Amino acid sequence: MTGTPTPVPQGRTVIDRVEWAELPADLCAAVEARTGTVTAAHTVTEGLNCTIALALRTTHGGRLFFKGVRHTDEVGMAALQCEERINPTVGGISPAIRYRFDAAGWAALAFVYIDGRHADLGPGSSDLPAVAATMNRMHDLRLPHFPIPQFADRLLKFCSPDEAEHLAGDHLLHTDTNPHNIVIGNHGGDAYVVDWAMPAIGPAWVDPAYTAVRLMECGQSPADALAWLDGFTSWRQASEHAVRVFVDATCRHWAATVGDRGAEPSNARFRHLLAYDRTAIARMPSRRRRLQQPL
Repeated sequence: MTGTPTPVPQGRTVIDRVEWAELPADLCAAVEARTGTVTAAHTVTEGLNCTIALALRTTHGGRLFFKGVRHTDEVGMAALQCEERINPTVGGISPAIRYRFDAAGWAALAFVYIDGRHADLGPGSSDLPAVAATMNRMHDLRLPHFPIPQFADRLLKFCSPDEAEHLAGDHLLHTDTNPHNIVIGNHGGDAYVVDWAMPAIGPAWVDPAYTAVRLMECGQSPADALAWLDGFTSWRQASEHAVRVFVDATCRHWAATVGDRGAEPSNARFRHLLAYDRTAIARMPSRRRRLQQPL
């Protein structure tokens, strides 16, 4: 990924992974009792919400993505439990959970393994149509039957209650569509959105807007990122005032988290969202087709 990375979420730090050979014997035994012998284990370095992140090859369970945390990691446990509860809701968008484990002071989930790679969001990428197609499908996800935080509440410290009302919505949001959370399948080229540890309920346009900022982070020009974003009906219909509240509150959030200087590269990208022209009748349809549709 090129450009300046978005700051690490507040309250989390970069995690040192625990290898398969370093795990407690009781946990490994619990896994192999259900999956058969683990014949290969490769550590996945990306991500912030788990201490164990392994691609496993097993004799009976096939290939699995295995992630877990210690019981003492309250933030990690909350994220893992959220992923477990929301998994049935995001079926087809995110890999299904095959197994759950709780042993030796650890909790872990084993997901269906997606044979693929992280999405390329940079200039000239052929992955953008698949990413857009999956995000449009995310607009239609039903809400889970358990409480999910309101997106507006996440930014309430950085805007007034009246402003926060403009960020109300009734769509399930992922809220962290960085390239490492989007996997492009090697067979068929479909895009999968993984790591549903920070979902929220809010306006449907929020995830596409976050992703457009990621496109800029990965080297896309603001004009091309906005042209890609223009392909989403939810974005085209978004209130200009709501988008301004979103951008201003997000910029204040990152400035409070990492300081004005550290936040400025990311905040500058968010401010480009305000340049979108909602009054134009035609907004570069040929460019939008090129960026959104299969080649």
